[in-house]
Amino acid sequence: MDYISTRDTQAQPAQFTDILLGGLAADGGLYLPAHYPQLDSDALQKLREISRTSGYAALAAEVLKLFVDDIPAAELEAMARRAYNVDKFAHEEIVPVTQLDEQFYIGHLSEGPTAAFKDMAMQLLGELFEYELARRETTLNILGATSGDTGSSAEYAMRGRQGIRVFMLTPKGRMTPFQQAQMFGLDDENIFNIALDGVFDDCQDVVKAVSADEAFKRDYRIGAVNSINWARLLAQIVYYVSCWIKVTEMTGDHTQKVSFSVPTGNFGDICAGHIARQMGLPIDRLIVATNENDVLDEFFRTGQYRPRSSADTHETSSPSMDISRASNFERFIADLLDRDAAQVADLFGHRIKDGGFELDDELLARAREEFGFVSGRSVHSDRLATIARVNVDHDIVVDPHTADGIKVAADAVAEHGITSPVVCLETALPVKFAETIEEALGAAPQMPQRFAGIMDAGRHVADLDNDADIVKNYIRDSISETEVR
Repeated sequence: MDYISTRDTQAQPAQFTDILLGGLAADGGLYLPAHYPQLDSDALQKLREISRTSGYAALAAEVLKLFVDDIPAAELEAMARRAYNVDKFAHEEIVPVTQLDEQFYIGHLSEGPTAAFKDMAMQLLGELFEYELARRETTLNILGATSGDTGSSAEYAMRGRQGIRVFMLTPKGRMTPFQQAQMFGLDDENIFNIALDGVFDDCQDVVKAVSADEAFKRDYRIGAVNSINWARLLAQIVYYVSCWIKVTEMTGDHTQKVSFSVPTGNFGDICAGHIARQMGLPIDRLIVATNENDVLDEFFRTGQYRPRSSADTHETSSPSMDISRASNFERFIADLLDRDAAQVADLFGHRIKDGGFELDDELLARAREEFGFVSGRSVHSDRLATIARVNVDHDIVVDPHTADGIKVAADAVAEHGITSPVVCLETALPVKFAETIEEALGAAPQMPQRFAGIMDAGRHVADLDNDADIVKNYIRDSISETEVR
């Protein structure tokens, strides 16, 4: 399988292990497979049997093999078994599915060690990174940005691993107390938390600026775990396949199309769904659910993609979606433009800097009709009402982001006449957003036993100015100190 940049499809193709340890391509683009492997009816039936008889880890290994041909199949199978098991996940199915009513389902992605869907990719990424670093006899310094859940998932997946350090940027004061406790409470020698003045997009911009410094990136072996890393998306494709299998087992129609509603700000989670759909997984609609930071909803309704400044990015009660520049969006636009690298480079390398771009009506119609996208917006009052309604109707407590997905899904069904089953992908457990849950239900969510005492841990975090050079100096100094130790 060859991988190419969204901005330069004529460059020498790379292999999976070539792009695994990095983030952006050298030209600033994002990596995509040169083609998407296809799932015909026989392939889908094979995946169904594997899921039914051998479980999630075996299913993940089969999907990995479709995209990775430079790691032995036996190694991929072993890594998947180590990533997805009951020692790390609280449910034996790894991704259980709950039916709410005749049409709506919840795909539970938050059974992992940090109670967030990011664990689904990060646990596998930790295995892949450690394998490849050992093979190359080298080390990696991971630089990432988080609006809440990516950071803790990455740190828990990488803590204690040989040859890996993690430098994670967070928007100072913009995460919930539980999210901060999960990250800042870690005192592992290879984990470095950085609280940056600003919002998530500022953190992401610093990551991109540091990664764009080729000399620094090379000298300090900088890699990425944010959703710009292709391996993250590859791991996420698996749970779309798994949820589709489970829903169609419940309905009894093994050829049925299923829709997915996905709370998103960075377009990573739903981009994996787009790729699964392009592979031939029977997906009807991909429902983009945003909060008050509705850049993506605006695009799918108008064709205008207008990233906003930090000052214009709202602080909301679904903070993991407080994002106004969707880093993964470039991958979808590349497919929408039939991999026209020059046009993608113009849109994301130049026009973004001038305020964004607008696609014509024909392309917007194609995004909706051929690629299946619809979108919607949810605000604080919607979240509270949805959390309360789901609790009363189904005796389930959902987190604010998942509430956004459920609310937008219901609106999309009414607006677009969607008749297929709809899976709302869960973002996190409600305990991570106790303040909002208490506002909606009048009581705080129950603390799972596995997180008892987490709020009492110490705090290990460096407060830094929003400046890429300052962050680079911190990375240099921290690497020097740990190498001396």
